[in-house]
Amino acid sequence: MSSIAVSPPAARFTPSVLVALATLYVVWGSTYFAIRLTLVSLPPFLQGGARFLTAGAFLLGFLALRGRPLPTRRQWRDGGIVGALLLAGGNGGVVYAEQFVPSSVAAIFIGASPLAAALWSGLFGRWPQRAQWVGLVIGFGGILLLSGGPQLAGHPLGLLALVTAIVCWTLGSALAQQKLTLAPGPMGFATEMIAGGALMTGIGLLRGEGPQLAAAWPPAPLAVAAFVYLVFAGSLAAFSAYMYLLSKVSSTIAISYAYVNPVIAVVLGVALGGEVLTLSEVLATAVIVCSVVLLTRENRAP
Repeated sequence: MSSIAVSPPAARFTPSVLVALATLYVVWGSTYFAIRLTLVSLPPFLQGGARFLTAGAFLLGFLALRGRPLPTRRQWRDGGIVGALLLAGGNGGVVYAEQFVPSSVAAIFIGASPLAAALWSGLFGRWPQRAQWVGLVIGFGGILLLSGGPQLAGHPLGLLALVTAIVCWTLGSALAQQKLTLAPGPMGFATEMIAGGALMTGIGLLRGEGPQLAAAWPPAPLAVAAFVYLVFAGSLAAFSAYMYLLSKVSSTIAISYAYVNPVIAVVLGVALGGEVLTLSEVLATAVIVCSVVLLTRENRAP
């Protein structure tokens, strides 16, 4: 894969694309709950920064040892822009919000991402096709049904953080596809994680999270286990799968994980957090699955 600057308007659903989608649906759906576990002992931006710096450095070192050329100055610049938007703004907003709202609610709200992604893609010259618009509307309806009402009204900081996360994540995705030139393949993922992780670490230090981390040291074992899971599954595996999808399918398809992740998050809340799955949530699951089917139909090759 040479670059992810432009995504083909219609891509085949090859086995590798399907595996990448499945990885996003399952792994990123579980990361909301894992983030909640880390926040017991680890402050939001320092833990996010450490997570992506660790994953990015590991990936960069592995590729360098295999003889891959290091990124150019321009590729570092473009990777830094994408990393700042996707990770510091997008992931950072979610982690910050989960201090105030449940992980399942955060996942539900992020379900609005495909609508923002469609808007950015349209502004950059590629509006969704008719069936995709129908899928987007149906999917957003499923998200509203799953949310069960205005659950964020009492947490304005959490709401603002989630809105910021959606805007930053979808803008970064659109720029990665259509405007910027990243390093080839996994080396591009490494630049984004290192740059985004460094920015998140800086934000955490400016917010005074260092003393907060020291006061909670040593962290709870469950928080450490969740952090390790986020590094290897959430960052190395899932984030790389996401960037791979951006090079193969439209941003609408790549970001369709946002309709499935809330379902995974709610299931984990029921199984591990003692939450109750209501009838409306079961119905919302069916609606979300239908929306994903509509979203993917437009990208199937003739």
